[in-house]
Amino acid sequence: MQFLDDSLHPENQDKVVITTAPYGPEWMPEDFPEDIPVTMEEQIQKAVDCYNAGATVLHLHVRELDGKGSKRLSKFNELIAGVRAAVPDMIIQVGGSISFAPEDEGEAAKWLSDDTRHMLADLEPKPDQVTVAINTTQMNIMELLYPEYLAGTSLSNPAFMAAYSEMTVPAGPAWVEEHLRRLQASGIQPHFQLTGIHALETLDRLVRKGAYKGPLNLTWIGIGGGFDGPNPFNFFNFVHRAPDGCTVTAESLLKNVLPFNMMAMSMGLHPRCGIEDTIIDQHGKRFTSVQQIEQCVRVARELGREIATGKEARDIYRIGVHYETVDETLAANGMAPNRVAGVKNLPLRAA
Repeated sequence: MQFLDDSLHPENQDKVVITTAPYGPEWMPEDFPEDIPVTMEEQIQKAVDCYNAGATVLHLHVRELDGKGSKRLSKFNELIAGVRAAVPDMIIQVGGSISFAPEDEGEAAKWLSDDTRHMLADLEPKPDQVTVAINTTQMNIMELLYPEYLAGTSLSNPAFMAAYSEMTVPAGPAWVEEHLRRLQASGIQPHFQLTGIHALETLDRLVRKGAYKGPLNLTWIGIGGGFDGPNPFNFFNFVHRAPDGCTVTAESLLKNVLPFNMMAMSMGLHPRCGIEDTIIDQHGKRFTSVQQIEQCVRVARELGREIATGKEARDIYRIGVHYETVDETLAANGMAPNRVAGVKNLPLRAA
């Protein structure tokens, strides 16, 4: 990204798009009963509360009544429909790590094992976005979930700790290209959740070959354990390498969430918060998703940045926009054009 002398002046920055992740699938309801919704009505109301506090993007997961994360397509459809009816301007972003499980023998017969995550493209009503990882990566969230913060929670269970430390995000080349094809065919915008420069470079190659023709909305994830660590130099390197025409959102864990959100907002970028990222504040006390959103709003206002409405966030993210050609995609995202025969050095962007 390019920064001019006046790029840090709020009048030259987009309004702030706050993403909230209030469903916290790694926690069980007993870990934070005041802020982990279980019934469908509670889960819909959580979206409403977050929207009213200032968040315009909802990172969505779904729970069953026993508190466990749902793998049923029908439950996701139900929550999406409920949120859409309650807060129609909110951008619904489904977490793309979910692998759906067949609900009956008929579904089991027609679903291939490799298709369980591709079913995100078949959600109805359609979400606005599905998050997409690039490159298969270790996702050991336990590496930075310090023991003093886990005491008394479900994640202090050795079996849970072992399972969460061995997680991977499967996102190999063939799967990614097919997933992008299906999402685009369904009119769902990918939101790319990137674990470091290697993922950003692979995404650049996918765009240049035409596998994706749309806006680039990126989240940098600094959670360690196979992803970038929460080091500001990792974040700044990512921002430096990101295309000029994309959006960048910061994501981290626990007490790192606030510092990275403040860095992001000061540079004209965007924050993410919610109990999926932290259930504690900077003093180690329980911290609800709504309280985290309210904190982001206060920080943004101190920086002189306005909070985007739902409709403004849709414009900033270019929801519903698709490009016809690779050249149009590159230009719209502020990327240098592909090289053509005879061109030396870096091809210049079209005027």
